[in-house]
Amino acid sequence: MAKNPDKKPDHKVVATNRKARHNYSILDTYECGVVLQGTEVKSLREGHASLADAFATVDDGEIWLRNLHIPEYHHGTWTNHTPRRNRKLLLHRSQIDNLVGKIRDGNLTLVPLSLYFSDGKVKVELALARGKQAHDKRQDLAKRDAEREVIRELGRRAKGKL
Repeated sequence: MAKNPDKKPDHKVVATNRKARHNYSILDTYECGVVLQGTEVKSLREGHASLADAFATVDDGEIWLRNLHIPEYHHGTWTNHTPRRNRKLLLHRSQIDNLVGKIRDGNLTLVPLSLYFSDGKVKVELALARGKQAHDKRQDLAKRDAEREVIRELGRRAKGKL
């Protein structure tokens, strides 16, 4: 069955890591698949997940997502999953090798930005990031406030209110 190239992929966002863009400067992003159990997918379809403390590590040439919290499926039985278990991420070998090289070179880390469904499959947007210093965070906030003031002033002038 051929896919229609004109059709946009179905994206249903389950969870986002809102603090990631504040605490890290994002250098590059990757879309990864996730190895999950059945009850984890059912819990995600209900919209339950938390990326607040999640991070990714490279172990033995594989990338693992750690501290992702997917609560137990409430209709599950004794076969329910563990909420904070380590989950394997699926990437091409060349992408993994590229990430390992970049992480080893500088003080970079892998941070999940969002967890979503794409065409019925669970995906994670993984970012290669560098931690921000406190003064960088303050500069970003000041820049955002200045841009907001400029937009407000332009809106006032457009309406004729000086």
